[in-house]
Amino acid sequence: MNIHKYTTPDKVAVAAAVFVSECAGQAIRDRNQFTLALSGGSTPWKMLGELAACDLPWGRVKIVQVDERVAPDGDESRNLEHLKEVLIDRIGLPAENLLAMPVEHHDLAEGARDYARRLSTLAGQPPVLDLVHLGLGADGHTASLVPGDPVLDTNVRDVDITGTYCGQRRMTLTYPIINRARQILWLITGKSKVEMLNRLIETDIGIPAGTVSQRQATIIADSAALSGQSKS
Repeated sequence: MNIHKYTTPDKVAVAAAVFVSECAGQAIRDRNQFTLALSGGSTPWKMLGELAACDLPWGRVKIVQVDERVAPDGDESRNLEHLKEVLIDRIGLPAENLLAMPVEHHDLAEGARDYARRLSTLAGQPPVLDLVHLGLGADGHTASLVPGDPVLDTNVRDVDITGTYCGQRRMTLTYPIINRARQILWLITGKSKVEMLNRLIETDIGIPAGTVSQRQATIIADSAALSGQSKS
């Protein structure tokens, strides 16, 4: 695992945009396509804003969702609304290059299976994404892999449906597809993340984030989040 520290969340966002841009360039050179899985959160939206200034061939960039709340189309709680605003409206990503999780499906389990099939079409069988971006919750969750949820034990499905968390169910990528990714990027900011970031770095499988592969992982964090690291 590589760890990079920056003084502020804004500088984390800039550094993350550079990292994503470099990964995109390499993937497009190697495979003529870049597959990026995005989580929600304020720092990622800043990162995407910074990406707008990068000279990327957006027609070759395919965006998938790490997780999504089960809510109606257009609901402001959904990550998709923010992704559309930044990627399509601002950056100009072709709309068909954003693969939305089908959380409006009348059968959520079938919706998850359908999304998994789309990922296989996009990134091989089994699908290998170029870069998965993850955040870290104050309870140690990442994606919508939350403490105590049965989805934590999923080992054969790449996409699954969670139980209720903070009042809503979620559709989420699971450990198998996350851990197959060529690169995993953690964006972590704020003093509230100190304890869980320490546990993540220590590969503490007592928190959901601790089960994510560290072999291909990079952490970009601010000084506040890394303040618990004596050698950070």
